[in-house]
Amino acid sequence: MAEQQSAGQEIIVHNRRQRSENLLRKWVITEQLFNLPGLLLFIVIGLVVGYGIGNYGTSFGGTLIAIGVAIPGVYCIAVYARFGVVVLLVMAYMLFLLMRLGVPGPLGTMMDALQLILLLNLLVRQKKNPSWGIFKSPATIVVLCWIAYNLVEVANPAAESRLAWVYTVRTVAMVQLSYFIFMYNIRSVKFIRFLLKLWMLLALIGALYAFKQEFIGFSDAEEAYLHSDPNIASLLFIAGHWRKFSIFSDPVAFSYNMVMPCILCVCVMFGKFSGWKKVVCFVLIGVYFLSMLYSGTRGANVLLPAALVLFAILNYNKNVLVFSIIAAIFFAILIVIPTGNPTIQRFQTAFKPNDDDSYKVRKNNQKRIQPYILTHPMGGGLGATGAWGQRFAPGSFLAHFPPDSGYIRVAVENGSIGLILFCTMVFVFLKTGIDNYYAIRDPELKTYCLMATLVIFAYNIANFPQEALVQYPSNILFLFFVALVNITRQLDDEKNRNMAVAVTV
Repeated sequence: MAEQQSAGQEIIVHNRRQRSENLLRKWVITEQLFNLPGLLLFIVIGLVVGYGIGNYGTSFGGTLIAIGVAIPGVYCIAVYARFGVVVLLVMAYMLFLLMRLGVPGPLGTMMDALQLILLLNLLVRQKKNPSWGIFKSPATIVVLCWIAYNLVEVANPAAESRLAWVYTVRTVAMVQLSYFIFMYNIRSVKFIRFLLKLWMLLALIGALYAFKQEFIGFSDAEEAYLHSDPNIASLLFIAGHWRKFSIFSDPVAFSYNMVMPCILCVCVMFGKFSGWKKVVCFVLIGVYFLSMLYSGTRGANVLLPAALVLFAILNYNKNVLVFSIIAAIFFAILIVIPTGNPTIQRFQTAFKPNDDDSYKVRKNNQKRIQPYILTHPMGGGLGATGAWGQRFAPGSFLAHFPPDSGYIRVAVENGSIGLILFCTMVFVFLKTGIDNYYAIRDPELKTYCLMATLVIFAYNIANFPQEALVQYPSNILFLFFVALVNITRQLDDEKNRNMAVAVTV
């Protein structure tokens, strides 16, 4: 009897829920809120918005808009991971522009949350449909080792501050998890094409914005930033000329992110692509390279020639040889030609480091820190140098040491053990890229693999004079290209297997 009553109650509850759902569907979907409930809803919203803006200003309206965009945005990122990958790349490029425009909220933390959502999506999908084989690669092993070592650094006995580790581990280790996000979600040539086109478009926006800064001037927000700290002016105002940073955090990040798309354009020009695409890439190289010069970053000037050397070695043929000779002559003339243009003069000093005072200072700093590196195999702990060191351990030996180099920072903060592990990781990335390039048969995938390998190579050269791999968007892009080296090989193997099966059938 009691069971029959319970079943009857469940049926009643179910029927009520069904009627409520049908009624809600009728109001919202069928009638599209053109009804009394819809009118009441909009009246309430209007009253709330009017009261909020009247009492709290336009910030209240902006907050409502942000919430209205954020909720469906988070849903789409969580459910449609490829959309999340696109948002991740776009946000990595636009992060600092949004900050300068005064967009409220902890945007850096939002980037961490975005990566966390994508990672959770990956884990959930893997639980439902396990496919761990796609991560099988030497690159995966070294990435996991690097993440693990940086996590262990929290127990470094020489560390002056554990809190500095908390703030630093996000950018030097946790962002490495993006590698797995890219590996899992990029599973087609079509999506690779889309992401590379998106990358070139974002880079073009950065280049054009730099031209705007050069010939029209900085915005009010940028002017306020430049004059907010005397140290900023001392770094960016050189020989009566402001170094340009475009939409990026600083001129260094800007310059590096102009060189990398040049490498893609060179690879497309010598790949099996249509003629109009090659012409477009040739024009884009000029745009990217010229805008890079306005950054005044000397370390970036050597990256394209260095990448072209490796390009000529890996892709040796008659056309590449002719192009390499022409490029070498062009750079040689650019290096030695007498000029009064301060932009070209600064470019020329990159190839004469021994005549540069700042380079000599860096060499002396590196010499000074060598005894510390040799006596601290695990280093001084993450965040021991730079801004975090000054904030959390201002009286420590490393707090006021300027690393000025990604490799030096690794050696100082992670020690000789960390430096060996980091260099091993870089070697594995490059070796995997070169091996996969020669193994891939598909011409398009082969070009993409070559491009990714050259970008990895260029980023690691850039990491010697500057810290090239810790700032957005470079840290995300670097891992994207590491993943791309493996993805192109996997897609090529899959294509070859399908062809073999078709032939057999």
